[in-house]
Amino acid sequence: MNKQILAGAVLGMVASISLASRPNVVLVITDDQGYGDLGCNGNSVIQTPNIDKLRSQGIQLDNYHVDPTCAPTRSALMTGRYSDRVGVWHTVQGRNMLREREVTMADVFGQNGYSTGIFGKWHLGDCYPYRPEDRGFQTTVYHGAGGVAQAPDYWGNDYFDDTYIKNGKPTRFKGFCTDVWFDEGLAFIEQNAKKGKPFFAYIAPNAPHGPFYCPEKYTKPYENNPGVSKTEFYGMVTNIDDNMARLMKQLDELGIADNTILVFTTDNGTSGGLFQGRGYNAGMRGQKNSEYDGGHRVPFIVRWPDGKLEAGKSVKRLTAHLDILPTFIDLCGLSAPEIEFDGTSLRDLLYSDGKSWSDRALVVESQRVVDPVKWRKCAVMSDRWRLVNGEELYDLSNDPSQQSDVKGKHPEVFERLRGEYETFWKDVSSEHNLTSYMKVGSDESPVVALSSHDWLVANVPWYQPHIMHGAMAKPAHWAVEVDHDGIYEISLRRWPVEADKPINDANGYKGFDFKRARMRIAGIDETMEIPPGAKEVTFRVNLKKGVTELSPLFIGGGKEATPYYVYVTHKPKSGWQTPEGMGIPIYDPSYGRVPPQRLDQDHPTRKWEPKPGKNQ
Repeated sequence: MNKQILAGAVLGMVASISLASRPNVVLVITDDQGYGDLGCNGNSVIQTPNIDKLRSQGIQLDNYHVDPTCAPTRSALMTGRYSDRVGVWHTVQGRNMLREREVTMADVFGQNGYSTGIFGKWHLGDCYPYRPEDRGFQTTVYHGAGGVAQAPDYWGNDYFDDTYIKNGKPTRFKGFCTDVWFDEGLAFIEQNAKKGKPFFAYIAPNAPHGPFYCPEKYTKPYENNPGVSKTEFYGMVTNIDDNMARLMKQLDELGIADNTILVFTTDNGTSGGLFQGRGYNAGMRGQKNSEYDGGHRVPFIVRWPDGKLEAGKSVKRLTAHLDILPTFIDLCGLSAPEIEFDGTSLRDLLYSDGKSWSDRALVVESQRVVDPVKWRKCAVMSDRWRLVNGEELYDLSNDPSQQSDVKGKHPEVFERLRGEYETFWKDVSSEHNLTSYMKVGSDESPVVALSSHDWLVANVPWYQPHIMHGAMAKPAHWAVEVDHDGIYEISLRRWPVEADKPINDANGYKGFDFKRARMRIAGIDETMEIPPGAKEVTFRVNLKKGVTELSPLFIGGGKEATPYYVYVTHKPKSGWQTPEGMGIPIYDPSYGRVPPQRLDQDHPTRKWEPKPGKNQ
C-alpha cells in the first residue's frame, strides 16, 4: 500500500503563496461519460470542439483511473482515499454515504479561505450529516441521490424545469439540467471573482447519465448516424461541451483564466456511448461497472497557464482519483489536517517527463452490494499490468484491449499483484463492518426525509418509476442515529410529501390496499389503522440518543412492505396543524416540509415516467 501522510503542513515548494494570489480551482466532472466520448480521444463522430480545445491547452492524464461507478469515484476524489476505506462501495442501499469522519476537498479549500460551491450531482448522502452543506460546501445547488428522478430527488423531476436543493431549500429552475448547473456555477464564479476571493467550484452535471433526455437541438445532428450509439447520449455530451465554452469564455472575460486550475474529468466508463454494437470506446474492453479498463479509465484534462503546465502534454504513467486532492493541496499551497492519503501529489508528473516516477499498484473495484466481497469485480493496476478479479493478468503494453490472459507466462507478476490486493483488502476490510447512520433530531436538520434508496437490504427501489409501479415493496430498514433524547414524530408515506397523494392511491400507476401501519424503532412496536384517504400515518414516539434501526411497515392486501418514504421530525415548532383524528402534520415551509397547497401553485405535480428516446 502506498500512503502519503500530510500533517498540518503544505506539500511542495509553494507554502508562501498568499491567499489573494492562490489559484482558483474549477473541477468539472460529468456522469457516465467515458474516455472515448470525446473527439480529442479519437471519437470521430461526437462533437466536442471546446473540450478538445481545452485538451490542446492543458495536460491530459492519459492513464487515469477511477472506480467503475459513480458514488465510489466521487468519494475517493473528495478524500484522496479508497472508496472502500471511506464507506462508499455502492451507489444505493445505504452504502453511498461518505463517512462523517472524512475530510473532504471542500473542507480543505474552505479552511484555507476559499469560497466553495457545488452545482449538480453529489451522491454521497442526502441526509445529515452527509449532505454537501455538511461536508465543506458553502454554496450548494444539487439534485438528490445519484441522478435526477431517483427516489430521494424532488418528485417529478425529469431534466427540464426541475426543482433542486439550493442552499437547503427546494427551488424551481427553468431549463435543461446541465444548463442550470453551469448557470449556477458561473454565477458563483463571477460573484467571487469580483470580490477578488479565491474559489473552488465543483460543477458536476448528472448528464450524460440516463435516462437519456436532451434538448432536441442537440440530438438532431446525430440522427440516422450509424456510428452513434444513442442520439440523446451524444446530444447530452455536446450540450456539456457548449457549456464548457461558456465557462472558458467567462474565465477569460473576468480576467482569471490564467490563474484558474480548470479540470475536466468524468466519474466512470461510458454508459450510453456503446449500444448494440455502435459507438466508440478507444479500443478498451468494458464500460461502466466493468473491472476492465473501459469501466474505469476516463479522461482527465487540466489547464493552468500561470502554473506553466505544458500545453498538449500527455502523462502516460498510472494516475487515479486518489491523487487529485493531494495534488490540489500541493499546487495551491494549502494547509491541511493530518490525512493518510492513498493517493499522492502528481506535481512531478505534471512538471517532468515522469522517468523518475516509481511504479506503484492501485486497486479499483465495483462492489455494489451491502457488504463487500473479496475479489469482487476488481482490478489491481500498475503502469503495465492489470490483474482482474484475482484470476486474469493482462499486459497492456502489448494488449490494451485486454483479450489475452498471460498469467501463465508471467507467474511472478501474477503473484505480486495478488499480494498487493491481499494487502489492500486486509487494510480496508477491517472497517467494512462500520455503518453510516443518518442522524435524526439534529438542530442542523430537524426534519429528515428518508427514502427507499437507502434501505439496508438487497434490491432497493432507488428510482421514482420503481415507486410508481410499486416495485420491490417488502420489509426493510434504515440505519439511523438519534441525536437527542426526546419526542419524535415519524410519518410513513407511500408517496413523498410533494406528490401529495394518499397511501393507497394508484396515482395512475400501481395502488395498494394497506389497512394498518406498524412502527418499529429502538424497541418500540406500535400499530395503528390507516384512515381512508390518509396521505401519511404519523407515530409520536419517545426516543433515546443512540444508533438504531427504523423498520416501519404498511400491512394489508396480503402484503407487508416498508413505506418508500418516511419523515422524521424532532421538536415541533409553530406552524404545525394536525387535522382532527388524522395525526397528519402540515408544516411551515421554512421548517423543511413544503405544504401541498403551495406545491400545487408553485410546481404542479406531473404524471411522469421515462420513455425510451424521450427527446424534448
